[in-house]
Amino acid sequence: MKLTPELETQFNDQITMEFEASLVYRQLAVEADVQDLVGMAAWLRHQADEEIVHANKFIDHVTDRDGHPHIGAIAAPEVPESPTAVQIFQAALSHEQKVSESIRNLYRACESAGDLDARPLLNWFLDEQIEEEATVSEIVGRLERVGDDGAGLLRLDDELGARPVETTENDA
Repeated sequence: MKLTPELETQFNDQITMEFEASLVYRQLAVEADVQDLVGMAAWLRHQADEEIVHANKFIDHVTDRDGHPHIGAIAAPEVPESPTAVQIFQAALSHEQKVSESIRNLYRACESAGDLDARPLLNWFLDEQIEEEATVSEIVGRLERVGDDGAGLLRLDDELGARPVETTENDA
């Protein structure tokens, strides 16, 4: 089933949002790197790459449905200046929540239009966003618990840096 023009626009908006999320994670990785939190920076860069994989899933869906994927304008990421580690991950969580709501709105639009063909993709993304928010929320909670304890912060940094390396070419 071909996408309606309205749904194609909304899917393209989601594509743009996924690339925006990648840039937010990249900037947050820069902020962690500046503080020598190399494990957190690596984790955040991985998340940035994962967001590109997500954008590619939406691009493929639009293409497969005889649409024309389009990346819209993306503003520079807004992140706090010289953020603490907890502020870095709070910003990540806030953006994940924004992405989740956007996906829910896209799902609602598809349901309203009777577009059953989008369900498998959007159901996957709904599950993925629950996981993303839970993971980042847990990191925020652990960072809040650690507070100013340098040893605890460095332990969490090491733990996050141990995440397996993947690229945008891997399926996330």
